[in-house]
Amino acid sequence: MGDRAAGILTRYVRTHEAARLLGLSPRTLEKYRCHGSGPTFRKLGGRVVYGIDDLEAWADQAACRSTSDPRYVEARAAGRAEANGRPAGAHPDR
Repeated sequence: MGDRAAGILTRYVRTHEAARLLGLSPRTLEKYRCHGSGPTFRKLGGRVVYGIDDLEAWADQAACRSTSDPRYVEARAAGRAEANGRPAGAHPDR
């Protein structure tokens, strides 16, 4: 039982550790949770945890080959919209 519990604990990390693994600030992950644009998370008890596999899958979705990759352009637009207090994809004049 101890080995199984240890395996479960190492598969999940709290917000600060997830942010460190992704190279983001914890506050950025919190914002992504609110906007629904971040990695899948779980609420266990009163704590938010991220699965290591979920973090890797989310990061892989953002992979781009060049700055002309459509995903790169979308990711930059989403980041600017969130930084300006608008949901991703929202038109700036509306």
